[in-house]
Amino acid sequence: MADLLAEAEAELYADDPDGFTARRAELAERARDAGEPAVAKKITALRKPTRSAWVVNRLVRSDPKVRSRLDRLAADLREASDGGRLRELTAARAKLVDELTRVALEGLPAPPAALREEVTATFDAAIADPEVAASLGTLVRAARYAGFGGFAAAPPASAPKKTKAPAEPAAEREARRQERIKEAERALADADRDLESATAAERDLEDSVRDLEAQLADLRQRLAEARRRSYRAESRQQRAAGQLSRLKE
Repeated sequence: MADLLAEAEAELYADDPDGFTARRAELAERARDAGEPAVAKKITALRKPTRSAWVVNRLVRSDPKVRSRLDRLAADLREASDGGRLRELTAARAKLVDELTRVALEGLPAPPAALREEVTATFDAAIADPEVAASLGTLVRAARYAGFGGFAAAPPASAPKKTKAPAEPAAEREARRQERIKEAERALADADRDLESATAAERDLEDSVRDLEAQLADLRQRLAEARRRSYRAESRQQRAAGQLSRLKE
């Protein structure tokens, strides 16, 4: 049961999302044919990834070292206790994110700037947010870390009090709001495509059902006629047999 679901996830989140919906239906049907309706239900519930999420998933699934490199750098950043070490790791973070973004986009013809930015933001968020890191490989949409870098050096022991964090700039708040709007628009577009595909499949199946019902009605009519012919033939056979018997007496 677990293998069927894992295999479906591996295929769906590694392959191009353009064929996601149709292939998801095929894999769910295969699970039902294998006598695993619960797995089929879980497969049907898998959500189609955006193109940027797919780019990240594809790299993570093709190169197991990606996840460990991100996790190791995240752990080092959490343990950094002085400014020098933090600056060193921050530079390493930028370098790693740039490298992974470049490799993830290899093979894509002229990837747009928006796609590149979303992939970069997702890898950066995976370093700062354990939940994002855990979802790598089955991401549904790009991620973005909402904090200010995610890590900070520990304050000096002699500091008399904590410095109040500066208020978030209005421009940054607006940028994050616009990003949420874009994500909502992308989610709506995905839902529209899924609805269109499901509606088309429903129409096709309805046509098939009507054709089969017409064929069934025709076969039933032919069966009834065959039964009448059989009855008449049997009656004639019985009369002929009786007449022959009487002639022999």
